[in-house]
Amino acid sequence: MMAAMWTENVLQALAAGLLVGALYGLMCVGLALIFGVMRVINFAQGDFMMLGMYAAFYIFGGFGVSALFGPVAGPYLAALLAGPVLFIAGYAVHKLLIARVSGARSAALDGEGHYAQLVLTLGIALVLTNGAMLFFGSYPHSIQTPLSTSAWEVGPLWGDYVSIFVNKSRGVSAVISLCVIAALTWLIGNSRLGKALRAAADNPVAATYMGIGVERCHRIAFALGIGITAVAGGLLATNYPFQPYVGLEYVIVMYAGVVLGGMGSIIGAFWGGMTIGLVQQMSTLVLPTQLQNTAIFVIFLLIVFFMPQGFFGRVVERT
Repeated sequence: MMAAMWTENVLQALAAGLLVGALYGLMCVGLALIFGVMRVINFAQGDFMMLGMYAAFYIFGGFGVSALFGPVAGPYLAALLAGPVLFIAGYAVHKLLIARVSGARSAALDGEGHYAQLVLTLGIALVLTNGAMLFFGSYPHSIQTPLSTSAWEVGPLWGDYVSIFVNKSRGVSAVISLCVIAALTWLIGNSRLGKALRAAADNPVAATYMGIGVERCHRIAFALGIGITAVAGGLLATNYPFQPYVGLEYVIVMYAGVVLGGMGSIIGAFWGGMTIGLVQQMSTLVLPTQLQNTAIFVIFLLIVFFMPQGFFGRVVERT
């Protein structure tokens, strides 16, 4: 009986870790796309995700999506629509601000513009957080869906004792996350735009000589990365409450996932986020909830110690 109970707890935590990890992976993919193409460390990524949560919340409640598509499909459609909204916002932010300290213009700045990028993105994060506090208030919000309070039962797997309960909202969010990542992988690997983005990331000078607009590629990559993370935020909002300061909590998860996967690797970022989700949920078997982040970074440090390049990063020999 005790063995069956322990097995059920482990399988339940594993299932929850896979579902949460899929969402974390989608967040990390957006950040990895920006860093992989632009080599810009964006401290405001978590706050753009927070805006994606609010965008999904107001699209669902204020633009008729709830009335047209109902409380079941409406929240997930709103989360997907938050992507294009934040894509436009990211495109504008890059054109007005980020482009000043990145690309060809960064060559004349100290540290190739990295110092200015850090200060600028940190400033954008502070503006977005405090602006959201001013406009939306500090009261927590969430996108209500009946799927959040229901689950599918898988089993019994071991006699009449072991069953796994999969939260329906998390399950749908995880499937959507995988579909978005698959679409992005196809876009990067097969489309003309994806080839231009890869060329701009690998060798901007050669790409310029080949007639590729590197600055335009950077702008699209930045906006696309913001849009993808906004979709992740909208999906997350169907499962967890959020407020203007939620971005700080998740930007740490994003960077940990990107480093674990290998800096610049989109597939690696997904598996890095998946690893964080699994560690976070599996740690609840032996640790209190308050120590989940501690478990994440203990595993993070161990992996980085033995694999400094991450799961899919490349080892570069320097002479």
